[in-house]
Parts: sequence; structure tokens; C-alpha cells
Amino acid sequence: MKRLYALLKTWVQKLRKYISPVFMALLAVSFTLWYISKLNYTYTTDFNIKVKVEGQRIVVPCVVEGKGTNLFGYGFYASRRVNIPLSELNHEIVAIPITSKGGDKVDSLNTEYKIRISPISMQDAISVRFSDLKIVSVGDFPDLEIEKK
Repeated sequence: MKRLYALLKTWVQKLRKYISPVFMALLAVSFTLWYISKLNYTYTTDFNIKVKVEGQRIVVPCVVEGKGTNLFGYGFYASRRVNIPLSELNHEIVAIPITSKGGDKVDSLNTEYKIRISPISMQDAISVRFSDLKIVSVGDFPDLEIEKK
């Protein structure tokens, strides 16, 4: 590690003979201003939005469109969870047969019930909560477990 540091230090000293520190400072300032000016454009990107529905946490992959400044801000606050009540979502209860441990046999008596949420209603519910972003599409997300009481 010391050898790498010494090599880097000698490289910077040699480079300093050819490139002015003022030039490097102005290059950094111009890059920063260029980056800020590009944030004003509209971009489309993928976001994984963390959603909490009826106490269960799921990650919903979304394609999002918005201004660069808004996307940059949401990139930092992506750890936030969005709470959506199940009453706002169109859903249905589906029966999923459980396979035996052998793998091939399906026992019709053993079924598991899950809540399947409509992707369109999920997209609408998320887009209401992110008003300055346009949710273009919602990817596949898992079904919800039904709580056993």
C-alpha cells in the first residue's frame, strides 16, 4: 500500500510539471456546472420502489420518467418505504397448489392462498405518492401472503 501511495505521489509531481493546478481547478468547476445543467433534462430510468402493503414489505421494480433534479433527489431517498393500504388496490385471492417434496406430485388438498395485486392499480397507487415523477410501468412483484389468525 505504501508503494502504491509513493508511486501515485511521484506521478502527481511529474504531472504537475505539465498541467497547471489552476487548470485542474477550472476543469473541476466546469464539469460541476455541466453536470448541473444536464439535471434540467427529462430522463427515464429504472427504480426499485419499496412498498409496504398490509404490513408486508415488497420491492416493486418501476420505470420512472422525470426531470434529472427530481430523479437525483429520489435516488438519495430511495430507502423510504411507501405505505399503501390494500383497500386502494385491486386484488384477488388466488389458490396456489403446493407441490410435494419430491417435486413432481401436486397434492390438490394442499393449497396455499395468496393475494395477487393488479399491476395497474399498483402503478396508480405509486404514481399518486410520487407526484413529480411519472411512473411509466411497473414490473413483476410477488404475491402477498395471507395472514393466518
